[in-house]
Amino acid sequence: MGGAVSLTLGSLLYPAMLGVQKVSSAPSRVVAHPATGPLTAADRDFVVKVRAADLWEYPVGEKALKKGTTKAVRSAGQQLIAGDAALDAACRNAAGQLGITLPNQPSPQQQGFESRLNAESGKQFDTDMATTVRTTNGQFLTTIAAVRTTTRNTLIRALANQVNNTVLDHISAVEKTGLVDFTQVLAQETTTPNLPTQDLTPPPPAAGQPQAVLTPPANSTVSPNPTVG
Repeated sequence: MGGAVSLTLGSLLYPAMLGVQKVSSAPSRVVAHPATGPLTAADRDFVVKVRAADLWEYPVGEKALKKGTTKAVRSAGQQLIAGDAALDAACRNAAGQLGITLPNQPSPQQQGFESRLNAESGKQFDTDMATTVRTTNGQFLTTIAAVRTTTRNTLIRALANQVNNTVLDHISAVEKTGLVDFTQVLAQETTTPNLPTQDLTPPPPAAGQPQAVLTPPANSTVSPNPTVG
């Protein structure tokens, strides 16, 4: 009974919004009043989306580092790992201060991306990794801009700044591989995914489950602490 109640409450604390879909029926609704400013449903949803993105992209970076057939692909993998680890630390810090429950797994859709890349190798892996990362990060830019321009919470604004910088860095990294299929990117970025909500929603953490932590590389120079502003 207790576990069921925890699961239900947890599922109410974060959104169904992943990719380019709209999740909250009232994104401007204020859900809390922390010291850093009013927190809206859109702000809360954003933190969860950042966490879910980190959780699928970090292991993809690890795969690129191990399976990439070119130096540029392996370099992109290093940048994904470093950027996502630093961003996830900032995300977990913000969530802790704002009382937001975070998932420990990405959405089923994102898990599908990861599974597909797991099964691939050689040039197919290189091209699919670069194109998928470019597409998902390109889609995320719209969400970042919307949150950055509307939030009244200084912690969310700082997180959005860091997310924006990281996403642009990751886009540049995979574009440098020369393997991005821009025809596919454009088609996917301009099409709303026709997927059920449950496929776009990261599962809530099990009751008592420790929070997953993405370990930064030993030589990482990326800061996990955004400047509040």
